[in-house]
Amino acid sequence: MSTSESSFSRTFPKDLSAGLVVFLVALPLCLGIALASGAPMSSGLVSGIVGGLLVVWISGSQTSVSGPAAGLTAIVATQIDKLGSFEALLLAVMIAGVIQLAMGSFKLGTIAVFFPSSVIKGLLSAIGIILILKQIPHLFGHDPDYVGDLTFAQPDGENTFSEIYQTFLAIHPGATVVGFVSLLLLIYWNRLPIKKVPIPAPLVVVGLGIGFEWMFRQVGGSWLIQSSHLVQVPSAEGMAGITELFATPDFSMITNSAIYVAAITVAIVASLETLLNLEAVDNLDPKRRVSPPNRELVAQGVGNITCGALGGLPLTSVIVRSSVNINFGGQTKLSCFIHGIFLAGSILFLAPMLNLIPLASLAAILLVTGFKLASPDLFKTMWKEGKFQFLPFVITILAIVLTDLLIGILVGLLVSVFFILASNLRNPMTRVTEKHPGGDTERIVLANQVSFLNRAALISALESVPSDKHLIIDARNTRYIDPDILDLIHDFKTKTAPARSLKLSLLGFKNSFKIEDHLHEVDLVTPETQQNLNPDEIYQLLKDGNERFVKGEPISRDWPRQIGGTASQQSPLAVVLNCMDSRTSPELIFDQGLGTLFSIRIAGGVAFDKVLGSIEFGCANAGAKLIVILGHTRCGAIKATAQTMESERNEPGSTHHSVSPNLKSITTSLESAVESAEKSWDGSVSLSDEHFLDEVAKVHTEQTLKRIREESSVLNDLLEQGKIAVVGGVYDVKSGKVNFFEE
Repeated sequence: MSTSESSFSRTFPKDLSAGLVVFLVALPLCLGIALASGAPMSSGLVSGIVGGLLVVWISGSQTSVSGPAAGLTAIVATQIDKLGSFEALLLAVMIAGVIQLAMGSFKLGTIAVFFPSSVIKGLLSAIGIILILKQIPHLFGHDPDYVGDLTFAQPDGENTFSEIYQTFLAIHPGATVVGFVSLLLLIYWNRLPIKKVPIPAPLVVVGLGIGFEWMFRQVGGSWLIQSSHLVQVPSAEGMAGITELFATPDFSMITNSAIYVAAITVAIVASLETLLNLEAVDNLDPKRRVSPPNRELVAQGVGNITCGALGGLPLTSVIVRSSVNINFGGQTKLSCFIHGIFLAGSILFLAPMLNLIPLASLAAILLVTGFKLASPDLFKTMWKEGKFQFLPFVITILAIVLTDLLIGILVGLLVSVFFILASNLRNPMTRVTEKHPGGDTERIVLANQVSFLNRAALISALESVPSDKHLIIDARNTRYIDPDILDLIHDFKTKTAPARSLKLSLLGFKNSFKIEDHLHEVDLVTPETQQNLNPDEIYQLLKDGNERFVKGEPISRDWPRQIGGTASQQSPLAVVLNCMDSRTSPELIFDQGLGTLFSIRIAGGVAFDKVLGSIEFGCANAGAKLIVILGHTRCGAIKATAQTMESERNEPGSTHHSVSPNLKSITTSLESAVESAEKSWDGSVSLSDEHFLDEVAKVHTEQTLKRIREESSVLNDLLEQGKIAVVGGVYDVKSGKVNFFEE
């Protein structure tokens, strides 16, 4: 069996099951949306069929389901009234499809990436809440509002909440039993002993609903579930009956300007709703597949041209049907296609049976879908992400629930933009104090976009810089600076900074900003800097640098400038002797630039004669004033030494942990540290103990400090004269912190 055949055999049962459930949900939605739009009932089915049989194969989405959208009902009803006939609207729908084709061809679908995630997640939760609120009346057999209505103000004059109130004044007993039995079955289906039966729970729910309808018909009275509480599919008898279900566009209206206004309106709203729904559907997809938005616009364009030609309502990608598809196991495009086949068959063959399905059964399915969309876990996650995510999320939900889908989305977008602007106003820049060898420096790092709205914040930041300081205005990551801001910086450079004795550096200003970079030496170690600093000050610089390293707040350095500035000479401040372990780079650990440290790295940090000579050169010849002997935890050389010693003790003559001849000289030098640490350790100890080996690293560092005095007269003399100092420390590879101890 080929890979494709194997994949199909795995996904087909799930797609078939999901396709049937989507069909059952889509059927009353298609009919209800057509009814609310003031269009023929069949027009909703035509759109659902086109979405299921045609659009699905052009679309790049594996899970999106297209069909007539509740968000377009008001627009469709208004345009039918303005144009004078449904046939004229069909012509507008065809033209809208052509516009969508053009939008997709010109890559306008990329606007989808600008929808904030908080708005998309708010959309999903809002749809879930609306499904719950809107299906409560249908669950109790109160059905004056059409199934699938997503607007707050209903066509029957009620609203979402007043409809719920009216429901409890007219509960239908038969429909209520159907609704609650269906709901309980869906909730507890996976806990029943028959859960392995390969039948989707919604199909069982629908079957039970039909059975209850027959039973209550026998009982009669108030238990009878009338046709107004059942699905009502128009049926076609023969080819003549099928033909009557379709309408054709009125091409005589082609010169009427109102047609083009309607077409543009439908195209824009349908495209916006599609792109939002597509983004939301991708968020729901367990496989995290990404659907190409431009291809989706092309698919919707072809679909709307076809719908207009065959007498269908304008279609979009629809979130309710798509979420049902995903929640009930849809894997590929086939589930949507199956739903389209059943919609087509419903007109020809299934109408009598489908018209026995209580709306309460379908309401239970949508209720369960709503609870999954409006998950409490999503609210908790958004709360943890902070107010700039949570507030747009909640406001989007409230706006959609209390108005309609389109208005709610626009409100959510406006709120997100407001928060972005508010955040930008508060954070147009980052200000940090940096400790360089040449002195403390204030750095103002400008944001990616700096507009005139940020002028007041920048003025405040500039005014707060103390006089006689060195200030850097860093624009390396900035792509746009408003002319007002450029004028402010120019005036500060030419007037304010000289008046306040500020040394001002400008970094990263591009030609388009019409301000040239102007840099003072700040992060380069010059001979003058080396001469002016004493060992204690250099020691403090390294401690401060390690603190920045641990916090993840390194100084922002101009590396090309450092390369150029150190090309002709070096003036190191300190010599660092440490292990060659790949985790212990001194320049990173101490957050220093080029030319600051004279690094000597060797396995185990062993101070051989040649190593001592290198330290002597760094201090006596290169002018470094501080020696740092830096050990580290989890040292491989120390571990190898201890293992060899332990093996020789336990098995004399054993070569199990023997080291290479060239490495032997290093491990031999470390053995005294192991023995010394062992003597000071309370009680017996395994030489492979992790904490013991870390203690050996400290002991070895202390021994190296003593060896410098004892074996190097050059360094000892410099120490006695106070020209240099020596310190030891152990670098913790887990925390990044250097624990110093002075000689």
